[in-house]
Amino acid sequence: MTNYQSDLLRLLNDRGYIHQLTDADGLDELSSETVVPGYIGFDATANSLHVGNLVSIMLLRRLQQAGHKPIVVMGGGTTKVGDPSGKDEVRKLLDNDGINANIASIRSCFERFLTFGDGPTDAIMVNNADWLDSLEYIPFLRDVGRHFTINRMLTFDSVKLRLDREQPLTFLEFNYMILQAYDFLELSRQHACRLQLGGSDQWGNIVNGIELGRRIDGAELFGLTTPLITKADGSKMGKSVDGAIWLNADRLSPYDYWQFWRNTDDRDVGKFMRLFTDIDLAEIMRLETLEGSEINEAKKVLADAATAMAHGEDAANNAASTAQKTFEQGQSGGDLPVLEVSDEQISILNALVDIGFCASKGEAKRMIAGGGARIDDEQVKDAGTMVALADVDVKISAGKKKHGLLRRT
Repeated sequence: MTNYQSDLLRLLNDRGYIHQLTDADGLDELSSETVVPGYIGFDATANSLHVGNLVSIMLLRRLQQAGHKPIVVMGGGTTKVGDPSGKDEVRKLLDNDGINANIASIRSCFERFLTFGDGPTDAIMVNNADWLDSLEYIPFLRDVGRHFTINRMLTFDSVKLRLDREQPLTFLEFNYMILQAYDFLELSRQHACRLQLGGSDQWGNIVNGIELGRRIDGAELFGLTTPLITKADGSKMGKSVDGAIWLNADRLSPYDYWQFWRNTDDRDVGKFMRLFTDIDLAEIMRLETLEGSEINEAKKVLADAATAMAHGEDAANNAASTAQKTFEQGQSGGDLPVLEVSDEQISILNALVDIGFCASKGEAKRMIAGGGARIDDEQVKDAGTMVALADVDVKISAGKKKHGLLRRT
């Protein structure tokens, strides 16, 4: 194990965040001596971030916990271009109003993980549109573009993988890495930023920014990437059969967020506690050694901690209570999604679609055929079933994890 001297690198190392460092000794020394402003960029392609972004958010949280300054860079400018990293096709381009609305919505997420303010270690949020939108094309190419060679840009994974798959890469996207490098240059000038952090797929972009800062300003900048976070089954963290695990409550309920963590594979409990919670390392070591049914208690601890961080203690407690009532006591918990119905009955197909458990009636029919649909814990065998509604809520289930209530209005 590497013997880092700084609180920052020891914390990141002990919790499993470090994959690559451009200059480990230099960053270790710098972060031992002074407050280091560090940034991560987030493009505003949706109105919420998701669990796939969570390791980056936690990186900024760890930076602040170690006594340094997080800079959240919202990609108001780069979102207009689209990051080709890890993408198989060109992203849909958003207009300014859509991007700004997404940024406003996303900010509330960061406010739950970071402390913002004017202090030396308080987080700040900036928008790269503030400097990118005012660039003049020819001067930018002359002053910045000349530091990049096409030969080298073609070797970066974000470009190479797209070309290897014979999938289109637009000239617009090809410029993304230059703009991201320029972000680092501007941040070093405006905010004395010395460190860029990101996922392993951002290594090439980070190195570009470090070299650009050195060539133009003689700045000493640093980069750190995290490993690709995968689940024990090999799938990418943040993906599920039901789609993205959103961080905003209006996109995914705190109950469903809690359930996502509760359903963690036994083999991932310790790793996810280190990465996504503030649980003490000694306690994590104890919890991850539990076996059999006891590991389920560790999963509840993980779900409670992760949900409290993203949605607050009350939401976590309510989600845990709902889960206990639903799964352990056979009751209907208060946090379950509710479909209000004005008629005395509703078809099982409409119920499954309208409550959001199935995307279409065809999917609902397949769910029923596979034995996955239940009403009040009784399996539904006929796709033509009509569900009678009275004064008492009716519990509807799809598979083992989706549960809701049908309510007569």
